[in-house]
Amino acid sequence: MAAPTDLSALAIRKTMLVVDPQRRVNQLLKRLVLQEGWNLADVQNNESALSIVRENSFDLVITGQRTSGRQDLDLLRKIRSVRPHIRMIILTDRKTPEDIIASLQHDVFSFFSTPFSGEYFMHMVRLAMIEPYWDDGIEVIAATPKWIRLLARCTADTASRLMQFLRQSSLPEAEKDAVACAAHEILLNAMEHGGNFDPNQYVEIGYLRTKRELACRVKDPGKGFSLEELRHAALNSPPGDLFAHMRIREEQGLRDGGFGILMATKLVDEVIYGEQGNDVILVKYLDSPTAEPNLGGKPLD
Repeated sequence: MAAPTDLSALAIRKTMLVVDPQRRVNQLLKRLVLQEGWNLADVQNNESALSIVRENSFDLVITGQRTSGRQDLDLLRKIRSVRPHIRMIILTDRKTPEDIIASLQHDVFSFFSTPFSGEYFMHMVRLAMIEPYWDDGIEVIAATPKWIRLLARCTADTASRLMQFLRQSSLPEAEKDAVACAAHEILLNAMEHGGNFDPNQYVEIGYLRTKRELACRVKDPGKGFSLEELRHAALNSPPGDLFAHMRIREEQGLRDGGFGILMATKLVDEVIYGEQGNDVILVKYLDSPTAEPNLGGKPLD
């Protein structure tokens, strides 16, 4: 990828800056740029990225795989001193648990470590270029080695972003995918039914990791509900008619779906609802302790 010769033209359309693009990233982004009609520039290292960003405005910076997460966070801090609201997606071969928490705290849009899903990477890039709510979409309340608490804006795009960070945890792949999928479904339910997908409302999420289990708590701002009253959920479809709830959802004008709670019960070991129904805890038991029993290594400011 060659950088445009006339950088003044970058302001005409949305533009992303890519640092040291590898072949696969190159191919993915070229396809996306052609589809969306965006501009694209690239540089060879973080020092060049900082220099060009000081002189030109970009909508998104994507870091290179060969730099570490810590180096990319250092680049973000320097860029934000001149471009306070620039968006960044970190792509790296080297990450630490501390990098994930620091990325959340410093409003990194998304974080990918290799190997990664090309389809999901392109989805996050597209969101980063068009999402109107982002730099206050995820707010870290507290982060300790074993316990993270945060707030997430009630939009489906924010839920997708948050789950990508969760996928960077140190869980084994099978458990990681199960927890991420279950948490995503419950989070979407909370945002839809508790927060009405109102971007002014927030869902509270807690992530607790021990040597033997992982727990994810989701609390929405709604008044709650009773599981028995959820006629629009697949969980309450009568035996032999799993899709009965779909007709009810259509009548009520709800989005396609309704399988979230049922799916979550199949993916994790326990789904525990509070008395009012707007507070749920997902529990996944781990077969054995791992070397990294949390998302972070030490408390961060």
